[in-house]
Amino acid sequence: MIDSEIQKKIRPGARVRVWERIKEGGKERESAFEGIVLARQHGSEAGGSFTVRAMIHEVGVEKVFPLHTPTLARIQVLSSPKKVHKGKLYYLRGFSNRKIRERLKA
Repeated sequence: MIDSEIQKKIRPGARVRVWERIKEGGKERESAFEGIVLARQHGSEAGGSFTVRAMIHEVGVEKVFPLHTPTLARIQVLSSPKKVHKGKLYYLRGFSNRKIRERLKA
């Protein structure tokens, strides 16, 4: 469960590191996924989620994380954007990492 202070910081354009719990056999471990938040869906309600995009080995990978799930261990907000004028940043899918930094002025 994520506290409301961090939920407010998770917004489009923010760079986040999400730690999720993964069960493999009888063991449980935590795995990190770091990227840019593209969108936030349904606010802070029970069905709320956010989409994170990262480049892994030159391939774009997107994951959708529900806000209220026990599999999320913790979320670190690494940086917040200075100016973002859109609620959804799906147009960033076609850009390189350098272009994304220029667009977000990070």
